[in-house]
Amino acid sequence: MRDALGAQGLVDRIVVLSDSTRTAQMTADALGCKVAQIANSLVFRLMASDQALLVLSSGAKRVDMKRLVAVTAEPVGKADANFVRDKTGFVIGGVAPVGHSQPLRRPVERSLFAFDEIWAAAGHPHTVFRLTPNELVRITNAEIVAVAET
Repeated sequence: MRDALGAQGLVDRIVVLSDSTRTAQMTADALGCKVAQIANSLVFRLMASDQALLVLSSGAKRVDMKRLVAVTAEPVGKADANFVRDKTGFVIGGVAPVGHSQPLRRPVERSLFAFDEIWAAAGHPHTVFRLTPNELVRITNAEIVAVAET
């Protein structure tokens, strides 16, 4: 993970958290930021192609599955822990936006752009890194989508 972030000029931003960060709220509490500033890494299974889809969404928002299906043009299902690890190389709770074991489609939810600074997982359930929404789009080569529930 350090290599993937280093290639993007972001390695010096990794923070190791001693508290549990199993939820976006726990991560925000540990960092002293708003839960909406946490870029959740949500892995879904594209049902027709059996590929992983990594949606980077605000910790304060839920993904609207109908909107997500409209974006993917493919049925979308839940991904279990084995699928997540196999397709990303990371365990649930530590899925970073970069450094995956195979290429992934990684849309970014537009609600993250309400903030100058956001936080994303850095490859382990107790590590995160700071970046801007524009940096997130740059390092992931992501499309910006509107898939959050309103």
